[in-house]
Amino acid sequence: MNKKLKIVTIGGGSSYTPEIIEGFIQRYHELPIGEIWLVDVEAGREKLEIVGNLAKRMVEAAGIDCQVHLTLDRRAALKDADFVTTQLRVGQLDARIKDERIPLSHGLIGQETNGAGGLAKALRTIPVILDICRDMEELCPDAWLVNFTNPSGIVTEAVIKHSRIKCVGLCNLSQSMQRMVAEILGVDKSRFLLQLVGLNHFLYGTHVYMDGKDVMPEVLKNLKYDSAHKPKNIPDIPWLQEQIQHLGVIPCPYHQYYYTTSDVLENQLHDYKEHGTRGEVVKAVEHELFELYKNPDLHEKPKQLEQRGGAYYSEAACELISAIYNDKNLLMTVNVRNNGAIRSLPDNVAIETTCVIGRYGAIPLNNDALPSTVSGLVSVMKSWEEMAVEAAVTGSYGAALQALTLNPLVPSGKVAKQVLDELLEAHREYLPQFFRA
Repeated sequence: MNKKLKIVTIGGGSSYTPEIIEGFIQRYHELPIGEIWLVDVEAGREKLEIVGNLAKRMVEAAGIDCQVHLTLDRRAALKDADFVTTQLRVGQLDARIKDERIPLSHGLIGQETNGAGGLAKALRTIPVILDICRDMEELCPDAWLVNFTNPSGIVTEAVIKHSRIKCVGLCNLSQSMQRMVAEILGVDKSRFLLQLVGLNHFLYGTHVYMDGKDVMPEVLKNLKYDSAHKPKNIPDIPWLQEQIQHLGVIPCPYHQYYYTTSDVLENQLHDYKEHGTRGEVVKAVEHELFELYKNPDLHEKPKQLEQRGGAYYSEAACELISAIYNDKNLLMTVNVRNNGAIRSLPDNVAIETTCVIGRYGAIPLNNDALPSTVSGLVSVMKSWEEMAVEAAVTGSYGAALQALTLNPLVPSGKVAKQVLDELLEAHREYLPQFFRA
């Protein structure tokens, strides 16, 4: 336990990086990190140098004994690593903008992790993540992979099915939901247990235990659609209260895409005309952030980073790593192998649920069977995710088309084919598996 840890962050040039550096600094007393390696690709060299130098200043200002290394050589970074975190975006923000624009041009919701845009991101990302896993199997086979790369659940499933690496997928959505429930109950989040189960960005709260009883009815009655803690990309659209009460479980903010689809689409089309897609807004925010990061006198995470949408990232990622390293037996909501936690789904798929986290990884809590109000939709969503993984790994056009046809945000096979063809062509350079001779 006295060994200094080596942690590698792939996608180190991301604007999120100050978040995770801050988290490591705050937990240095329990995470003896000797080396942090920030890794990126040639296209991200400039951003890596800017954010990497800020990371060095943050570590120096904190006065901790830790070296920050910047590199484009992934294999050199991975050698003998203890933990590897991934926060990469294949094609950078320009690819996200295409993922949003193309579906919108066909009258579909344009979003980077849901619907057609989510499929495109998965198809680009999974081959890269699996390549990283192959390097890890050779260079640091005992390391943990903590995946924050979206779509986190689908990416984690690809690792579970096609790699020997120990992997836990992560999303900050559960942190947002906990804060929302704390806001409703008017208590600190340490006062209650919110039990969550479902899929990444398709997550339900099934129980809220406080003072020895389940207070779910009170939470459902006062569920907020305009909570300050919901993700920045979710519009303020009221839930249909009759529907929510009958669900009997707490939907996550991303369920707005599925339960109020036409309202979300109308909102997106309006924003697209006024401001561009969410990706274009984020790109402008990111430009401002990197201008801040360049300041040699800046040695802490700037407040403006919260506008990027990465709130609670460091809290989730760093707490997960600490829970594994220190064998904390801590309750956290993460993406893991199902293994019967959702009885209606296959054992070998990825789900997102509340788990006990320790040196062994993540073990899901025992969950009630999903109510019939949501179980069918969860099964459909898992089928589309399974098809997405198959398409990304094999380059099967049929599997990709089947995935889109299954997705509730795509209304017909004809539209699915049109959108898929445009997305594949738009991202051709990142999708060689679909364009082999």
